[in-house]
Amino acid sequence: MASITGALSRIKQDLEPFLPEQSIRLACQHLGHRYRRRQFDPAATLHLFILQILCFNTALTHLRHLTKMPVTAAAFCKARMRLPLALLQLLLRNSAASMAHSASARWRGLRTWLVDGSSTITPDCPALDQAFGHPSGQQKGCGFPVPKILGLFDAVTGLIVEVLTFPLFTHEMSQVARLHPLLGAGDLLVGDRGFCSYGHLALLRLRGVAACFRMHQRQIVSFRPGRKRRGRRQRGKPASTFLKRLGRQDQLVRWHKPLRRFKPRWMTVEDYEQLPDTLDVREVRYQLEGKGQRTRLVTIATTLLDPVVYPKESIAELYRVRWQVETHFAELKTTLKMRKLKCLTVQGVYKELAVYALVYNLVHVVMMEAARRQQVDPDRISFLDTVRWLLSARPGEEMPSLLVNPSRPDRHEPRVIKDLQDSYRKMTKSRAYLRKHPRWAER
Repeated sequence: MASITGALSRIKQDLEPFLPEQSIRLACQHLGHRYRRRQFDPAATLHLFILQILCFNTALTHLRHLTKMPVTAAAFCKARMRLPLALLQLLLRNSAASMAHSASARWRGLRTWLVDGSSTITPDCPALDQAFGHPSGQQKGCGFPVPKILGLFDAVTGLIVEVLTFPLFTHEMSQVARLHPLLGAGDLLVGDRGFCSYGHLALLRLRGVAACFRMHQRQIVSFRPGRKRRGRRQRGKPASTFLKRLGRQDQLVRWHKPLRRFKPRWMTVEDYEQLPDTLDVREVRYQLEGKGQRTRLVTIATTLLDPVVYPKESIAELYRVRWQVETHFAELKTTLKMRKLKCLTVQGVYKELAVYALVYNLVHVVMMEAARRQQVDPDRISFLDTVRWLLSARPGEEMPSLLVNPSRPDRHEPRVIKDLQDSYRKMTKSRAYLRKHPRWAER
């Protein structure tokens, strides 16, 4: 391994405090994964996998030029297939925990997490299409399988702890409970309206986890003065019971457990029976002042009930942090090229996403160190500039001053595309059909 280039050596050096080779071997022993001593053992395979993703998911044939080693695509593919998926998931959790511990910061004493969903596309092959599905408006052979992903991020550091992958026509709410074991008492989970429901808030409350979600669009909320404390459910009226007014458009209400026939499909009967009959929720509404905002009024449902410890302004600022998760997914999908995966098997897709998360965390750890040296917030450090330095730096080279992005919190850009170079028509028939009928494509 002495011929490994400086880029791979630098990656191993930066990963050593959080993902040492000894921990990889111990994780293999813990999972019962046995392997022979060879050129592509689990540690070497993982480091090459990380280098490939860090180079924007480059082609396998490019690795022999990057590493100056006789790496063939077939040999490396077999080595990646030997890596257990459970090993990558365990290493991701362990490394994220050690990285976050080294930069321990909390929001008002609470360890805060961001949860959100996104999607990606995979190569068009029958196995992946059967596992993940494709958009219903596309004909067979004219699109790509679309796996949905659900990520859990540290709100302060931006590190990703877990990535879940599931079929396209699956709601994120049915999968978010798989992330609950990673949360503990004293934690705070922040998400958008897709995660706001009585069942989800109650499950988090049973674990001692606070929640802050945007109110679901079907939930009726009223801040009208003089609203009755109690009353029967009426169509078009709030289903909650008013308890106390905490301030202007800030109130404490009591949500009631839905009837059993309205039990969520994603929840088992046993979990549903354990839910409390009522749940006290704080409802907060505020107005966005920035120009160009599609949404003017934002209504929040939270279990942070104390208005003194958690003022309304702090709740609004907390939910504003939630928008950082969109930047995190953009760094993954646009900068690191995760928008389109390359693996041709279901297990390969899971592994590729797990390594993407490892690479993303590595970059963010370097960003946090650069932010500490340059005395700026970590999200001000350029993600792309950090990646470029990691690929060009030599082992032992001192970190230079990385590019600092300007702070533009109220920036607004119209949702239009300026580049009109791609003028090809969209595929509406399969490629095999178009080969047999070439004139169809000329219409």
